[in-house]
Parts: sequence; structure tokens; C-alpha cells
Amino acid sequence: MDNLRAQNVRVIWGTAAEEDSSTYHMAVLSPGIDPASRLVRNFSSCGIDIIGELELGWRFCEKIPVIAVTGTNGKTTTTELLAQMLNACGQRTIACGNIGKPLSEVAREKQTYDVLTVEVSSFQLETIRTFHPSISLWLNFAPDHLDRYRSVAEYRAAKLRIFENQTDTDVAVVNAIEKIPNIRPRTITFSAYANGGDFRVSEGVILYRDEPVLRLGDTRLRGLHNIENLMATLAVGMARGLSFRQMVPPLSAYEPQPHRCEFVREINGVAYVNDSKATNLDAVDKALRAQTKPVVLIAGGKDKGFSFDPLRSLVKEKVRSTILIGEMAESVSRSWAGTVKSEIASSLADAVGRAHATAKPGEIVLFSPGTSSFDMFKSYADRGDQFRALVRALPENS
Repeated sequence: MDNLRAQNVRVIWGTAAEEDSSTYHMAVLSPGIDPASRLVRNFSSCGIDIIGELELGWRFCEKIPVIAVTGTNGKTTTTELLAQMLNACGQRTIACGNIGKPLSEVAREKQTYDVLTVEVSSFQLETIRTFHPSISLWLNFAPDHLDRYRSVAEYRAAKLRIFENQTDTDVAVVNAIEKIPNIRPRTITFSAYANGGDFRVSEGVILYRDEPVLRLGDTRLRGLHNIENLMATLAVGMARGLSFRQMVPPLSAYEPQPHRCEFVREINGVAYVNDSKATNLDAVDKALRAQTKPVVLIAGGKDKGFSFDPLRSLVKEKVRSTILIGEMAESVSRSWAGTVKSEIASSLADAVGRAHATAKPGEIVLFSPGTSSFDMFKSYADRGDQFRALVRALPENS
């Protein structure tokens, strides 16, 4: 607040802002503010133009083509893959938006880019008006953020706004198994789970309409979800006029980011994997499906308003034991009752200690919480960092 005041920005708190709402021409919402809140309704009732930061940044970047990336999971990895690939292929870009640097900050810096690679969240898409990506990318969809949205349908509707201002001269890259309503842009499809997409996988090779494109063994990414991230990136690059020959080397060189099925350490034949970025059930599903050995699963965290019931059959198939933490520990235990042995830990340190005592040689301790971190940690990164530190502190022999 002091920094804002130092720049002559007036700061108003709480109800005072509601009472003062009629004196402004525009309100720009932070993504964390629910458009249904009383404060926003007050601004709206005064006829004030209400937009979000994404829309604000776009209005100053309209002349630069935008690649917009959305999806419940994989947005950040794919945005980074795209930025690395495009820059390596001579198309100057920056990874921005929900990934870190806001689009409005990119606009303010006035750098020269050939294209902007923008990660966009449902919260940001709620408040767009004219935001118009030349290429939109829909990675996947799964229930999430039900502490913000009143239904899964409302969450999905917010995501679908990514296509709202596109025309038939634009491109939409979409997951082939998703039921996307009729949209105007030309579509390119992909799927690691079905054969109907333009991009598919067979025997460890990504194919484009039966043409071999990329051997997965030549990359550092693992799991079907990452195969789809690679497919989507290739599709966007193709839409940008790049050849597969150009795209493969930078994709093969990409280093996975931390907290995403990150191998931490092996102790006495037990592998410890940090998947703290798994903040919803779909992410846990993908992490479990990527495992080929019995799992001791550490899960739980902030209550976001959904049940862990949908994972019952997969947990029964993949998991030998679960250790649960956070606000959702009791409810997750009830969801999986009769499916797997569960323990409730008092802290992450307690959970790691229990996992260390429980896991057998040849098994995997997978930390894939399935929900947000804010009940116990600053962020998913803080949560993952703490898990990593705890695992690294474990004794070799015990």
C-alpha cells in the first residue's frame, strides 16, 4: 500500500470503496475478486465499465498477435514450452499472463514481440470484453475452483470465453476428447487418449495425421498429460507457420519445471516424487496413471468444495496406502473408506515421516495433494519446497 501511495495512487479500503464507487469511469478487477461480489455489483449499478487486468493489457497490445493458453491443468508447462520453442525458432515472444508477468506489465514495458504467449485462467476470462487471441489453446477441462464458482458449468462457461471474440481467420487448438460447442475459428485437434485427433500418439511417437513428428524418448517430459502438452505446442507452432523440423530440437531440450511429478530422491529403493502443483483431482488422476509401481500417496489440503470420490477406483488400482493432511483429510478419508488404508497426519512433516516408515522398496511416495495449499502453506510452490526439504533430510537407513 505504501508503494502505491508513493506513486500518488489513492488507496481505499472496504466499505469506503463501495460508497465511493460512483466517481470512477472504469474498474479493473484483480483476478482474485469475484465479479459477483457486492463491491463489483456497486460499480456495475453505477454504469462503470468493469474489466479485468487481462482485458486492460490486451487493449494496449491489440496490434501484437496473441496465443492464449487455458485448461484446468498443464497451462504453465505448455506456455513455457511454447515460449521456449518460438524464441528458438526466431519468433520473439514472452511467456506472460497468469504464469507470472501480467499482460498489462508487458504492455507497459513496450518491448517488441512477434507474438505474445499468454496463460489465461478462468478468473481472468470472466472479465474480458474484446480480448482476441489469434490462436487459442484449450488443453483440458476438469472440475475445479468450486470455492469460487457456483457450479462446474459456471466454471466451464468462464473457460469457454477464450473463443468468444475469435473469427474464422483465427485458429483454435483443442483437445479432441473435449466437447467444445460450435466455435468460429479453424480447429486443430490433439489427444493422447483417442485416435481421432490431428495429433495422436502411437508406440512412443507423436504423429500428425500418421506422419511421425517427435519421439517421446527424445524429450524430458513423461506421462500422457505431458504428451498432450507437447502435441498442443506442436499444433500451435504449425499454426504459426513453423515446420516440425524446426520445432523438435527446442522441445527436446525443455527442462520440466519443479513441483510437477518431480523426482526428488530415492531412499532404500523408494522413490519420492513431488507433485505439489496437483491442485485438483484431474492432476492427481494424471500423476497416478503415470506411475508403474505401487504408490504411497500423500494428499489433502484446502477444502475447495469438491469430493475425492471420483478417484476411488484409480486409488484402489494404484495406491497401497494414503496419508492425508490439511482441511480435507477427514473428508478424503471418508471418500476412500474401504478402498485403501488411510492415515491422517498432523502436518506435512508428520506425513513424510509416516510415508518413510510405511513405504517398501520398489514403491513410490507420491505427494500429489489434489487441492490448494492455502490452509497450511503460502502457495503450491512453498508446499512443494517444504516437501522436497523434508525428503532430503530423511536418513538413508532407518
